[in-house]
Amino acid sequence: MKKVIIVAGARPNFMKIAPLMKEFNKHRNSFKVNLVHTGQHYDYKMSEVFFQNLNIPKPDIYLNVGSGSHAVQTSTIMTAFEKVVLREKPDLVIVVGDVNSTVACSLVASKMNVKVAHVEAGLRSFDRTMPEEINRIVTDSLSDFLFVSEKSGLKNLNTEGVHAEKVHFVGNIMIDTLLANRTVINKSGIVNKLNLMKKKYCVMTLHRPSNVDSKESLSEIIDILETIAQKVQIIYPVHPRTLKMIKLHGFLKKFQGLNRFIMIDPLGYVDFIKLVKDSLFVLTDSGGIQEETTVLHIPCLTMRENTERPVTVSKGSNYLVGREHKKIMRHVHNILNGDSKKGSIPELWDGKTAKRIVTILSNK
Repeated sequence: MKKVIIVAGARPNFMKIAPLMKEFNKHRNSFKVNLVHTGQHYDYKMSEVFFQNLNIPKPDIYLNVGSGSHAVQTSTIMTAFEKVVLREKPDLVIVVGDVNSTVACSLVASKMNVKVAHVEAGLRSFDRTMPEEINRIVTDSLSDFLFVSEKSGLKNLNTEGVHAEKVHFVGNIMIDTLLANRTVINKSGIVNKLNLMKKKYCVMTLHRPSNVDSKESLSEIIDILETIAQKVQIIYPVHPRTLKMIKLHGFLKKFQGLNRFIMIDPLGYVDFIKLVKDSLFVLTDSGGIQEETTVLHIPCLTMRENTERPVTVSKGSNYLVGREHKKIMRHVHNILNGDSKKGSIPELWDGKTAKRIVTILSNK
């Protein structure tokens, strides 16, 4: 029997581990799986509510690392996770995505000669000012199994010289979660609770430092939102870190004073996806939301200059708009006039990714 540790630490991870935990549960005679939660996202709304929504079993091990700078957080996770690996002696450590927990646990496992599997390998924004890009590159360089979600990942890993036998194109595990929860998502009452009308509002999520860490960027965003709100209502589930930066730079009253703009607490997975599903469009700087909107055929305006998920632009419903006011409003105008791309669903985004991953690991 193979001993496996699955690592999760931050909100984007939880949607990726849920289908893995479910699939491994079908192979209990072959795998003993422990779930380690690093505690990188320590806020209830950013963590525990997702475990409840997605029926993820309670973590076997909770490291409780909390917040901190990139260096502090990464080193704290490494120190705590090393003790776990020494005690549990796993055959394989599975990490997902591109957060600090991903790279920290990969480093520990690799240095202790434990095999590493990276789910969502090969994604590249080619922007090394993004901490996530560093995490992706380092994690992939250490991994023994690289599970790729879109074909750009195959090309990137080949260019970086990763041996082909390590690389497996399995599809998008987040879409497993989305498709598995369609019924419960449709039953969510969040749209009615917020007194919204279907397709009469947009959803915004912004949290990246490039957008929210300076007065200049926040000022640009306020101007953009003022113009959008003249056309359509905006709902903003605000990330705790973003709210902290908004307050730090003295912008809270400006945000609260916007017309047709509603700031709400972060939502659980089910309510958030329902909110997106019934929206006219999404304004975001998130990675995963670009993928979810593609599958839901909801126009997505990504306020970044690049994306590590290019298939969402080439085949999906995603547009890269940065903070270019005129470009954003041109797309908003087109969407309001029913003239936006609905896109198509990329290859292997079919709800069977976790099954492919566990099958591959069973045969190794």
